[in-house]
Amino acid sequence: MGAVTDDEVIRKRLLIDGDGAGDDRRINLLVKSFIKWCNSGSQEEGYSQYQRMLSTLSQCEFSMGKTLLVYDMNLREMENYEKIYKEIECSIAGAHEKIAECKKQILQAKRIRKNRQEYDALAKVIQHHPDRHETLKELEALGKELEHLSHIKESVEDKLELRRKQFHVLLSTIHELQQTLENDEKLSEVEEAQDASMETDPKP
Repeated sequence: MGAVTDDEVIRKRLLIDGDGAGDDRRINLLVKSFIKWCNSGSQEEGYSQYQRMLSTLSQCEFSMGKTLLVYDMNLREMENYEKIYKEIECSIAGAHEKIAECKKQILQAKRIRKNRQEYDALAKVIQHHPDRHETLKELEALGKELEHLSHIKESVEDKLELRRKQFHVLLSTIHELQQTLENDEKLSEVEEAQDASMETDPKP
């Protein structure tokens, strides 16, 4: 089992602690504590309110730090998505090149098939020649060559089918990545809208 990275530790803590909800409540509590501290009638009561303000300030600072960590993680995730997208683009370009190469091989296979038909026609002509022994030897050689060419054709067709499947997988991966990026952008927009709404709402 591999070592746990700092990003994983931070992400787990943020999932446990929440996303900074309750900041408004802490600020309101801090203001109320400050007012009580100003109006405290005794030193003991003032010290108690002072300790509460320090505790609330500590919570606010922790929440702010946590928000910054979330922001940094989002930036790293976006950089990672961009890197993956570029890698996929390179893979697609490579797949196009391989498909072009496979098309060339198919054309070659078609030429081989045409040659095979010509060989068959020639073999029929050769059969009428007087030297039957030499003719049979040539026909045997031609048969081996045709068999070899047939294997090459089958290999080319198998490679082309494999490239088509790989290209389909690449297209599916791109679609899933684009969907993930769109979902992340929508989520970020919703969070920004909520933050803006919280900032514009009048405090109680």
